[in-house]
Amino acid sequence: MALLDLTKQLAQQALLSATQEPAAATPDNPGAVMLGQIGAMQKALKDDEELMVFFHCGAEKIRVMEIYMPSPQVAVLSGVDANRAPARVVSAVEALQLVTRTGKVQPGAKPVRVNLVMPKAKDSSKK
Repeated sequence: MALLDLTKQLAQQALLSATQEPAAATPDNPGAVMLGQIGAMQKALKDDEELMVFFHCGAEKIRVMEIYMPSPQVAVLSGVDANRAPARVVSAVEALQLVTRTGKVQPGAKPVRVNLVMPKAKDSSKK
């Protein structure tokens, strides 16, 4: 009898723990937060303004044109350097520090927007 009661009690505890929220909440996805902030800054711009995003590393300065997040921990920045040569940076999201500025666009020119790319969620039904 005691073994049966113990088994019932363990089953009840397992069921309760499976239905309750975990005690420690998972931290936010820093890459998604970063993309959300840049997207919000771009959305707030006027038609004659553009958001300029820069990445500095030593003497290198890259104007970022696209941010791609292949995973929540890694960001790939694509853009141009001071000589207008294509440049890419692959970095851990936690190590990134970006500088943003808002600037007016020359009359008749189209404002440049930073392309923000998050990976598509994988469909669990496909294998």
